[in-house]
Amino acid sequence: MLQATRLPLQIRSMQLETSALLRRLKPFFQENFEKYGELGAAVSVWQNGTPIVDLYSGFRDGHREIPWTSDTLVLVWSATKGIGSACVLHALQERNIKLNRRVAEFWAEFAQAGKENINFAQLLSHQAGLCALDRRVDVLDYDAVIRAVEAQTPLWPPGTEHGYHARTFGFLLDELIRRIAGRTLSDYWRENARLATIYAAKVGKPPEPNQFYADLVTPGTLARKTFTSPHGLNVISKMNDPHVRTQAIVSFGGIGSASALAKFYSMLANGGTFDGQTFFSRETLEWMSTTLADGIDKVFQIPTAFSAGFMKDSRDAGRKLFGPAARSFGHPGAGGSHAFADPENGIGFAYVMNQMEQSVLPTEKSLRLVDAIYL
Repeated sequence: MLQATRLPLQIRSMQLETSALLRRLKPFFQENFEKYGELGAAVSVWQNGTPIVDLYSGFRDGHREIPWTSDTLVLVWSATKGIGSACVLHALQERNIKLNRRVAEFWAEFAQAGKENINFAQLLSHQAGLCALDRRVDVLDYDAVIRAVEAQTPLWPPGTEHGYHARTFGFLLDELIRRIAGRTLSDYWRENARLATIYAAKVGKPPEPNQFYADLVTPGTLARKTFTSPHGLNVISKMNDPHVRTQAIVSFGGIGSASALAKFYSMLANGGTFDGQTFFSRETLEWMSTTLADGIDKVFQIPTAFSAGFMKDSRDAGRKLFGPAARSFGHPGAGGSHAFADPENGIGFAYVMNQMEQSVLPTEKSLRLVDAIYL
């Protein structure tokens, strides 16, 4: 386990000015509709606990009859993982549980099949080797998934490599909260009438990285197993089912607005404090911002990096996902949603949309906006 390096929480190296930032962001946001085929979307930027820019446009439905408004909610897919991770880290913080403690100390059944020495740092940074399950279990059968996780042998020696736990990660988070705090993460998922309909990506040019997306549709590959276990909800339209929307699918079921997501990351970027109340300690924020795993991802097959529960820019990545600040962290969602915190500049950012692209990592639609913030 890598130890967190103590760094100052706030380095005010850049102060955004609303009108100037709006002038930079608005053309790129408009191009997302005119050039990149966006249907409905919103972007929100906060700094120092204050909203700086909120842009929204388009429609909540494919018939283009229901306008996207300032309070429109939408499925954010794996951006949910960041919120779930923050809950687990808060539970550890409140009980003074360190990242080097073994998961099995709090979840006894987890110790099966060679998992007895996996610690929180390894599990939260996708190093546990539990990205896919040998048992075929339904993603909506929580108990069956947890029993399958408990019986699963790690797919690589824990702590030696990392690979994105696309579906299993949320179940690991949820069960940790249940074991440590005696509650679930279910109240993050509720049906709401302001919700936009999510639409699958249109057929087009295969995205990068080529090998990962080829493996994603090839039976038997690690990528295919990772993104299809637990089994079910592999058809995008199923996520519009009101029953499914109410389920606590912590890996990819979160629903919210761009402003709410940016506000959450703004709180993390500003000392864990909002409206005078402190939710996260200095140590916990360091867990979020300190890289624990970096290198070739066994699932994505490209360089990725993770802190305790959040994604970071790999030292070997060609394109930065979270801006130029080294301590930034966040989590993207499939199809184009993206959100992160930049503690060095006090910035919280979020981009959400309902027309998915053929990508599980951030795309040009959000990355051009991120780049424009730091011009």
